[in-house]
Amino acid sequence: MAFYLVFTALVGLCSVSSVAELLRLEQQAKADGSLSFLVVGDWGRRGSFNQSLVALQMGRVGEELDIDFVVSTGDNFYDNGLSGIHDTAFEKSFGKVYTAPSLQKQWYNVLGNHDYRGKVEAQLSPILTKMDSRWLCLRSFILNSEIVEFFFVDTTPFVDKYFTDPEDHDYDWKGVLPRQAYLSNLLQDVDTALRDSTAKWKIVVGHHTIRSAGHHGDTVELVDQLLPILQANSVDLYINGHDHCLEHISSPDSPIQFLTSGGGSKAWRGDVQWWNPEELKFYYDGQGFMSVQITASQVDVAFYDVFGAVLHKWSTSKELNLPM
Repeated sequence: MAFYLVFTALVGLCSVSSVAELLRLEQQAKADGSLSFLVVGDWGRRGSFNQSLVALQMGRVGEELDIDFVVSTGDNFYDNGLSGIHDTAFEKSFGKVYTAPSLQKQWYNVLGNHDYRGKVEAQLSPILTKMDSRWLCLRSFILNSEIVEFFFVDTTPFVDKYFTDPEDHDYDWKGVLPRQAYLSNLLQDVDTALRDSTAKWKIVVGHHTIRSAGHHGDTVELVDQLLPILQANSVDLYINGHDHCLEHISSPDSPIQFLTSGGGSKAWRGDVQWWNPEELKFYYDGQGFMSVQITASQVDVAFYDVFGAVLHKWSTSKELNLPM
């Protein structure tokens, strides 16, 4: 009940889109200070397109790694988000799919472009959290866990075509307009939060790609506006969905690793563009998910397919800051 009351207040603050700094939440680490979590994106299809099979393997890996939480990179409900707080898609695409004991942890969710085609306030509502205590969805926020800070960024409003050429889609821009003020304040808040962070590791999560060899490719608005902020503030990982694949691209001009986990259900076979092989460390055009394990000195990333097989691993380390 205490978490629900706090979350109610948080959503009330977040609905005022551009008047306050980013909300800060706390995630307790394990007793040894480490963290482990799973990342899945582009998933909400009522169990179809292998969503249920991905969920099954997430449960198995989640138990093996003793995960602390799950990150969703957006497009939580297809095709058009939620129609309201009573939309049965919430239960059929979330509650009845991710049933494994290891997945009964906090889920930290960002919004994707498909979510903006429904009622955004529904996904942000604390009523959903009351219905399923795992659910936490905010536009942009910070998650602190001592050695690591996560910066969740609402990327959909950055993309010009959703405003200038929405085709036959209706986007719910309540809380975003006026757009330029929203984006300007968000970028300033992210820059300030990253600059002030003293965490050993800095991880930014958004729905849209910054670098990708997949169907959507780079999101030019994020390359122009968000990427310079990440580079200037020593961000370690940028984690996203949007492209329905699993992918790892390294940065030639900064330590940032671009990790795509958008294989939660429907994937796009064979839809890949050429990319410099020195930067494209891994690309898989099928369903799956990602795990991340973090200690004060090391990050370990692994990608899994729909059968739970490990497709790609990557690790990096930093020196411990020992007391004098």
